[in-house]
Amino acid sequence: MPDVTLRPYDEELLRRSFAVARRSRERGDHPFGSVLADKNGFVIMEQGNGYTSEGGDRTAHAEKLLSSWAAKNLSLAELAQCTLYTSAEPCAMCSGAIYWAGIGRVVFGQTERDLKAQTGDHDENPTLDLPCHVVFEAGQRPTEVVGPLLAEEASQLQADFWANKG
Repeated sequence: MPDVTLRPYDEELLRRSFAVARRSRERGDHPFGSVLADKNGFVIMEQGNGYTSEGGDRTAHAEKLLSSWAAKNLSLAELAQCTLYTSAEPCAMCSGAIYWAGIGRVVFGQTERDLKAQTGDHDENPTLDLPCHVVFEAGQRPTEVVGPLLAEEASQLQADFWANKG
């Protein structure tokens, strides 16, 4: 992990995103979850994956849905101070949504590369191996990235899901 500052509540809120991912799986969606918190660690919103609940929308990733809500409901000044906690590293699409929304910090569990190794070339999750920091670094506003953090714990969320998906 690059030189970043962990906040006292980062692991707790990242684990909360893991709980959101588990609930997402329990209701029939892919096991991904995200949490948006303000600069003091107060949770503003939680969002699970929406693949099934959004009618098979392959773009209904937890981070994208949460970022879209945030962009409509919070100011750029507020979002610059927010952190998005997410069970897996944001894909290129979600990283773009996070950037365009203006969220200033991302904390993730499992890397995209590790997720790709777990999912294989599954039709419902053709994972890109493109680190989110590459997308953010191409932008004009800063986005701090913390991760992977609690990576083994995060990868357990996916452990048997894709193999059993058929």
